[in-house]
Amino acid sequence: MSLEKRKPEMRIGYGWDSHEFRPGIPLKIGGMLLPHDKGLGGHSDGDVLLHAITDALLGAIAGPDIGALFPPSDPQWKNADSAVFLREALQRVKAAGYDVVNLDSTLILASPKIGPHADAIRKRVGELCGIPSDCVGVKAKTPEGMGTDNAAIANVAVLLKRAD
Repeated sequence: MSLEKRKPEMRIGYGWDSHEFRPGIPLKIGGMLLPHDKGLGGHSDGDVLLHAITDALLGAIAGPDIGALFPPSDPQWKNADSAVFLREALQRVKAAGYDVVNLDSTLILASPKIGPHADAIRKRVGELCGIPSDCVGVKAKTPEGMGTDNAAIANVAVLLKRAD
């Protein structure tokens, strides 16, 4: 059988997103509302972590990116819950014949501190993705010297396996 006709046993995907902090917006990261004096501006709810997970899942199946599926120019996505985007990506992963094994993420932001919220974020992301929370990595770093103190950045890697 040619390689083009055989589905790989496993696939990886990588996603990245960033949004600027803005006053008057609730802060959502990983599907969780976090206490902070600013939120992340974006056409939707600005959840950088769910956006990066969505792109990682889509990338693993060589699908379109989040912007192609949910263009910021389309008013129906204004202030949308990013879980909608994630659900679409997960449906596409299933349709391609794969299951999510695990994901690992690194958030880069000056504040708020993610440590006190990491377990809740891991649990929520696991629920949204249909995987145990111990298969979700959530780490945070500060942007020392990067000049991005007024933004949040998310990097995500996902592993998929061929569905049984």
